[in-house]
Amino acid sequence: MPADRLDDLALMDEMLSQVHSGEQVSRSKIVGCCQEKAARHLCSLQKPDGHWVAELEGDCILESEFILLMAFLGRENDPKCLAAAKYLLEHQNSEGGWAQFPGGPSEISGSIKAYFALKITGFAATDPRMEMARLRCLALGGVTSCNSFTKFYLALLGQLDYQSIPTVPPEILLLPKWFYINLSAMSAWTRTIIVPLSIMSALKPVRKLAPDQGIQELFTGNPLEITPPAAWDKKNYTWRNFFLVVDGCFKAIEPCLGGIRTTAIDHAAAWMRERFENSDGLGAIFPPMIYTVVALKALGVTDSDPELIWALKQIEDLQLVSNGHLRLQPCLSPVWDTALALNALALCGQTVAKPEIQRATQWLLSKEVRHKGDWAENVEGVEPGGWFFEYHNDFYPDTDDTAMVLMALARTKGHLSPEGKSACKRGIRWLLAMQNSDGGWAAFDKDINREILTKVPFADHNAMLDPSCADITARILEALAEFGFTKSHPASVRALEFLAKNQFPDGSWYGRWGVNHIYGTWQVLVGLEKIGIQADDPMVKRGADWLVRVQKADGSWGENCSTYDDPSSVGLGESSPSQTAWAILGLQAAQQKGTSFHDPINRGIDWLIRHQDAEGGWPEPQFTGTGFPKVFYLRYHYYRLYFPLMAIARHALESGCPVAPGFGSHGYLDPFRLRSGDPADWGNNYP
Repeated sequence: MPADRLDDLALMDEMLSQVHSGEQVSRSKIVGCCQEKAARHLCSLQKPDGHWVAELEGDCILESEFILLMAFLGRENDPKCLAAAKYLLEHQNSEGGWAQFPGGPSEISGSIKAYFALKITGFAATDPRMEMARLRCLALGGVTSCNSFTKFYLALLGQLDYQSIPTVPPEILLLPKWFYINLSAMSAWTRTIIVPLSIMSALKPVRKLAPDQGIQELFTGNPLEITPPAAWDKKNYTWRNFFLVVDGCFKAIEPCLGGIRTTAIDHAAAWMRERFENSDGLGAIFPPMIYTVVALKALGVTDSDPELIWALKQIEDLQLVSNGHLRLQPCLSPVWDTALALNALALCGQTVAKPEIQRATQWLLSKEVRHKGDWAENVEGVEPGGWFFEYHNDFYPDTDDTAMVLMALARTKGHLSPEGKSACKRGIRWLLAMQNSDGGWAAFDKDINREILTKVPFADHNAMLDPSCADITARILEALAEFGFTKSHPASVRALEFLAKNQFPDGSWYGRWGVNHIYGTWQVLVGLEKIGIQADDPMVKRGADWLVRVQKADGSWGENCSTYDDPSSVGLGESSPSQTAWAILGLQAAQQKGTSFHDPINRGIDWLIRHQDAEGGWPEPQFTGTGFPKVFYLRYHYYRLYFPLMAIARHALESGCPVAPGFGSHGYLDPFRLRSGDPADWGNNYP
């Protein structure tokens, strides 16, 4: 590194140490140095080929299910299983169970699986930690109370009979699209889970364990009566009870299905194998990867077959080892991380004029989807386009990643190349075609909203549907605005109506993909600003006022994952850098000329400055990402860097703070809005 750069870094360290010690230093210099340090740290994390990828952390069900899969394969003595078991014990809470997020209460399904995994790897039921876990599991209702997907693992390893768990019939794949209940009416992630699960449900593979590896001590009733009668609604005439009756009838006729069953299994296997192509595993997410291995084994695929070796390799690629512990990621997030990194650096004035940014934009362009995936079942007449989340997942681009990538390309000028221009046009057209009939956008599909599907017996993962959500809808408006779309465009009008209808009485918006109302409110306020809604609009004012009301006395914000279960705790939780940054960004978007939120913004910025670490990032142990509300939460390890940098960079630009050499800036309020005649000013050209 050149000597002058070392001098800059030394100066930043000196000034930041002064603010931590309370010495009087120019606030503008401190803000500029904080931004510079964060930006440099972010740049240092870039991979040689131009992309960024951070660890994506989930809860302990990942390690538990890995051990259960290895046991099914007869590999529970593999050293990796013991390393994963050690990780599980490290995360056992003081109650004796396992939570869905740090500091959360014990959750029954995760606790059952963790206990089972530990027994399989040699921990005796008499171990004090196991005894504590057993008592917690029983207090939560035992095996009877765990979800359907947990019961499938128990059947797979001989703890339950398949007759006692919900049937997932492969005949679903034979139902025509016009039939109200069919495969394409379910969410993308549900399809990738239930297709291999249907093979497992039909062929009923079992690996019997030694008695001392079983978990009969966690049963509170008859294992053959796990689903009925406990799952029945008290009211007789409900859709849930109807589907339970259907499930019982299906179990009775299964032995007589003959050729129909064989055809259905063949269809399921072909569907699954087709989606292996250009993918980091089926759906490129952990649960389908596990079920894929089970399904292939049930179909007779041998351990030496390249297909099974490939399937296991996708799970191996999710593994991380440190300090003798093995942990697994639910998937990999390089496209999302790279797009967020570019958006943050763009606020620091970085464009494709810099080689590092050029490499990143080229890497993103190489990940564009160019053939039809499952989304095309419900969307016709549009050329494939868009981006996915992982390294490879061509069947499942999503609107959220696509919007974030489009913004990154526009803001770094990556859209100006011929390749970038074509990709952006395809991405915009694809997004417009994916708009739901209610005016909002969902993640992977269009109009997947048939509530009846949430009542089927195996739908207790809270993810059967893919409904419109405020955060994605607003982010797409933000992205469209970068390409000349205004609030008067028909797509914008419908989206704005959706956002208005879905604002909560307190002024906030629900966060589907981030925790929770702070995430949703931030994103909506930014989307409204970008598409041209003025700060004095009542919808904007109510949202901003809510953010101010939930700010803490020290200037920070925080919200807990428990808010998805307990609405009374919305806006409350331990302070976190990413959520503090989201709130600041929301208030920055809602500022009015002449009147503003200077005080809450300044106090939030000061909190971030005080908590920046020596590297330039921020410590954040909290889970602030959402996989499935009430079911699965995430910790994106770079959220603690991207979003505080964005908030501080916008603050620096708007307050005229000097930035160290190498990170120039341009005005934010009209920073990336494309001028008339620009090749990406396409908004008025779309119907």
